[in-house]
Amino acid sequence: MIGVGSILLGRNTAWFEIWDGMRGIDYLQARPEVDAERIGCTGNSGGGTQTSYLMALDDRIIAAAPSCYLTNFYERILELGAQDAEQNIYGQLAFGMDHADYLMMRAPTPIIICAATKDFFNIEGTWQSFRYAKRLYTRMGFAERIDLMENDAPHNYNKLQRQSVVRWMARWLLKNNQPITEPKIALLTDKEVLCTPEGEVMKLKGARSTYDLNRDYEKKLSQARRKLWATADRAEMMTRVRKITGIRSLDGLPEPKVRELDSVKRDGYAIGKMIIEPEDGIQLPALMFAPDQQPRKAVVLYLHEKGKAEDAAPGGVLEKLTKAGKTVLAVDIRGIGETQQSNQSYFKSYFGSDGQDVYTAYLLARSYVGMRAEDVLVCARLLRAQQPGRPVELVAVGHVAVPALHAAALEPQMFNQVKLSRMLVSWSNIIEEGISHGRLVNTVHGALKTYDLPDLARTLGKKLTITNSQTANGEPAEVK
Repeated sequence: MIGVGSILLGRNTAWFEIWDGMRGIDYLQARPEVDAERIGCTGNSGGGTQTSYLMALDDRIIAAAPSCYLTNFYERILELGAQDAEQNIYGQLAFGMDHADYLMMRAPTPIIICAATKDFFNIEGTWQSFRYAKRLYTRMGFAERIDLMENDAPHNYNKLQRQSVVRWMARWLLKNNQPITEPKIALLTDKEVLCTPEGEVMKLKGARSTYDLNRDYEKKLSQARRKLWATADRAEMMTRVRKITGIRSLDGLPEPKVRELDSVKRDGYAIGKMIIEPEDGIQLPALMFAPDQQPRKAVVLYLHEKGKAEDAAPGGVLEKLTKAGKTVLAVDIRGIGETQQSNQSYFKSYFGSDGQDVYTAYLLARSYVGMRAEDVLVCARLLRAQQPGRPVELVAVGHVAVPALHAAALEPQMFNQVKLSRMLVSWSNIIEEGISHGRLVNTVHGALKTYDLPDLARTLGKKLTITNSQTANGEPAEVK
């Protein structure tokens, strides 16, 4: 949830974790019994993630031991898909940074990778990243400063892992190469572990959550946005929006390939089935509702968050539009209807079925908003070519309204009318609410530094109709 809001603000959950880790080092160095020149760092799983970031970014760390995290993106995404929010840095794959780079950024810092053969972080990917780092350390003349401890176990920080870490730290921080074994340790009780009176920091006086920090930042950005939109002209702002989202101009979008399939005849109209391919490998199933009567009226591009089939039944919305004399193209843009993957479980109750795909795109510096908006524009251009001289109406229901709004705002000449229903009231509402449902798919990195959804909506004037706006949690929203 922190990740969803942070993306819109142009930062990441990792941003907070790295900051906290660095402040932890500040505190350690301030203590009289600590040698400030001999700081080590270790952690397991999410702690392995934090260790990987800190050892790469903070030169006060003299030795490190990340456990049960480092692998490589290809193996991880291939097997599991993208992982937790703090483990996905915007554009990381686009600018060529993989897990091996965490090991090499501050070479020859002494690092031991602790890995488990049965971990969900792929062991083959771990060995590949280790080999990259080992070659670099060897060429630098410090081959002994990078090592890998492979533990034949599942995801863990067991005794074998812990002993390996302690021996590594003793070697590089204490110049002690004696084998160290872990004695029997009496663990602290649950009560003894607590540092706060009630076991929850948010119950301390003056405590503030990361959600609060995001809300503060969004308020500052909101003031800046108001000033920006009040002074800059529309063309300049649309250029900025296009750059942030990566949405190409119509001239930059390839002509789609269209494969017509069979058709279904109903009373007064026919339904043609087709596949629209806006770019290589992307196939969008579509239904073309064509009325028998002539002359036909406007054409409608219809998008529904549940897919083209949602309103396609006899007596449904699409039939009513068609019997009113309009030609309707209902499309499953990517991630919708027949194009939606069914095997993704990344916090599905909060993020729907797209979470892992969305974060994979995020690593590649792309957004589903941008890609889906391009799908909308390609389909609209196809309609105009097939139905020349007839005005195009854009209708979008549910979360697909966000990319539809972007498409219409960036290429307003393509549409005569734009009707959006059940759209998110604003991105700032995601920050305000904190917890949200189904909104990850409509995040754009850093968008709130420049614009919010109402800013785009205002550019369309009377051409746009928005009904039944929703909050980040799907409740009816009060539109100001």
